[in-house]
Amino acid sequence: MSRVAKNPVVLPKGVEATVSAEQISVKGPLGSLSLALTGAVKVSKEEDKVVVAADESHPNGRAMSGTVRALVNNMVNGVSKGFERKLTLVGVGYRAQAQGDKLNLTLGFSHPVVHQMPAGIKVETPQQTEILIKGIDRQLVGQVAAEVRAYRPPEPYKGKGVRYADEVVVIKETKKK
Repeated sequence: MSRVAKNPVVLPKGVEATVSAEQISVKGPLGSLSLALTGAVKVSKEEDKVVVAADESHPNGRAMSGTVRALVNNMVNGVSKGFERKLTLVGVGYRAQAQGDKLNLTLGFSHPVVHQMPAGIKVETPQQTEILIKGIDRQLVGQVAAEVRAYRPPEPYKGKGVRYADEVVVIKETKKK
């Protein structure tokens, strides 16, 4: 069995989990999330813990047990604390501005780029060159951040573009004559 799946997911105060045969739902102060379960794992709730066990008769049971446990843990963390991803803009004239559920980007193109945020995602711009993407679904926050970064990924010669706040861009040396 997976070493990850051996550890139960502890539910903090204010977080509630309901387990049925085909899905698990987690409700907390920031919202609620649900996950569809396959027959490969058995999920049970014991007091203030969620326990994930592999179904040994299923061929993917052992492999999926750690994955499902990690997904449930991310759901619990999401509804209690939430997730955020920080992006920075590097380049002269590169700006970002949040307007409701839209993000307006000026990235050196001949036109402004407008990115529509999906439901459940909030975007903030504390400065013109910083973007904060927040939400309770870890996968969705990461996906939106990757989509925004894809408009102008950092280039290797000057490092200009949209990058994650913790990303390190290795600058190449220019061609010599």
